[in-house]
Amino acid sequence: MTAEITRINPDQLHPTPGYHHITVVEAGRTAFLAGQCPLDRSGVLVGPGDIDAQIEQVAANALVALSAVGVRPDHVVRSVIYVVSDDVTVLGSAWRRLTHSAIGPAFTTASTLLGVAQLGFSGQLIEVDLTAALPT
Repeated sequence: MTAEITRINPDQLHPTPGYHHITVVEAGRTAFLAGQCPLDRSGVLVGPGDIDAQIEQVAANALVALSAVGVRPDHVVRSVIYVVSDDVTVLGSAWRRLTHSAIGPAFTTASTLLGVAQLGFSGQLIEVDLTAALPT
């Protein structure tokens, strides 16, 4: 049985660039994925200093993690995107690239985009934290 997921944008709140202000899940099981980093299978950082290469790796890793629990990006009910930058142009570009990636449907839900000073690995520019509703 598939979890029922409803995404809402109240008319009284500002329009969004694709995400929803509220996500309601009528389900009993939830998967909380660890922050997906741009690391390859052996733990080596992909594309130090290259956000596009890192976004591709993060998307690939997120697909593997979601598949491991039997769901797709459209089962994601909450996302947080961390980008090492305080430049709104860089943040917007990362958002657009992610929403057009293999995990793009994950970002139509309740989502937060943050510019941060640093992430866990030297040269890391992006990390994505996802929560997904699992089939019951």
